[in-house]
Amino acid sequence: MHFTIGFSPCPNDTFIFDALVNQKIDTEGFSFEVQLEDVQTLNLWAKENKLNISKISYGVLPLVQNQYDLLNSGGALGKGVGPLLISRKPFSDLSLINEASIAIPGINTTAHLLFSLAFPNAKNKKFLVFNEIESAVLKGDVDAGVIIHENRFTYHDKGLIKLMDLGAYWEEKLECPIPLGGIIMQNKFDKATQLKVESLIRRSVEFAFRNYPLITDYTRLHAQEMSESVMRQHIDLYVNDYSIDLGVEGRKAVEKLLEVYQSIN
Repeated sequence: MHFTIGFSPCPNDTFIFDALVNQKIDTEGFSFEVQLEDVQTLNLWAKENKLNISKISYGVLPLVQNQYDLLNSGGALGKGVGPLLISRKPFSDLSLINEASIAIPGINTTAHLLFSLAFPNAKNKKFLVFNEIESAVLKGDVDAGVIIHENRFTYHDKGLIKLMDLGAYWEEKLECPIPLGGIIMQNKFDKATQLKVESLIRRSVEFAFRNYPLITDYTRLHAQEMSESVMRQHIDLYVNDYSIDLGVEGRKAVEKLLEVYQSIN
């Protein structure tokens, strides 16, 4: 059986899926055609029901549940891994964020959801691709920005400052891990097929962990000129036991996120 699958070129995703899509494990007759895209593109494609299997921001999950089921393996949840709100200079009062221009990495992203939880009255949002946000803040195109992925590790080197850790705000308020990105599969596939794919993804993650800290050629190829230390920071931050299996705690965190979505929409 052949499937289309989408995930990002970020090291955490290529680390998770390398063994699966490059058949370093026995895929038991299943094959996968890969689409590498930024997560906001994948979110939009999920709303269009384009791919059989896809990485998404958990922020878009409420909008695609009629077409997709959430798998237990391959996603990103954690603590201390949330998006950061950054700027060029301090704000004398964080309530000023409500009137400031804020760059956000996509309307359906988990980053937007967490920002909206902290600042439900913010009025002036500008939605950009995640890797454009640091530059927009530095150039003064916006007053502040919400950053994710590798920008978490580089913003301070560019003279930018952290206004708030939106992930820490989530954890303190809701007392659960942050659901960042999940793996969904079209619900037109029967449960047995979904469970088999879920099992293969789990084995792919386990294979990657067994060989870590090796950075594979596949991860290096798509890492956009990152140093190996930054690649490992990605993996260490976003890939963990929840990536192997959500478990009870992970599922509860996703339910909390769905509740938050309903409360602010």
